Amino acid sequence: MPEADIDRRYDYTPEYLAGILRSVKTIAMVGASADKTKFSYGVLRVLHEIGYDMLPVNPSPDVTKIRGIKVWRSLEEIDRPVDMVEVFRPSEELYGIAEQAIAVGAKVLWGQIGVYDDRAAALAEDAGLKVVMDRCPKIELFRPFWKPRLDLPI
Repeated sequence: MPEADIDRRYDYTPEYLAGILRSVKTIAMVGASADKTKFSYGVLRVLHEIGYDMLPVNPSPDVTKIRGIKVWRSLEEIDRPVDMVEVFRPSEELYGIAEQAIAVGAKVLWGQIGVYDDRAAALAEDAGLKVVMDRCPKIELFRPFWKPRLDLPI
């Protein structure tokens, strides 16, 4: 694949991303961490504070709550509808997570920055899910309000 095509592989319109983030209410975060230094913790915190119903998914039996929110061992254990599955796991795991997202009836599969798999995207899209790969919902939520100030001194 030519490099120019790779750069556009996961190029989404602002309207597509905003539409997803406006439509979802419940987000299952696969790979959520209780470690406050991890990026997934910060993203979970912000999305929760904004008002999303966050469902952290972490198989470790030592992690029962993150920020006071019940932690689920797997997507299959979640006892209510899931709008979006956000993935903080290696790309190699994304296909299996896509299968699970389809099985639980999610509407969106979202791979965090650095998390992407064309086969997983095709599987999810073929099942009717909207797909976002290699993006961060926290960043996308604030992108419309952020304007670079290139004139400021360093």
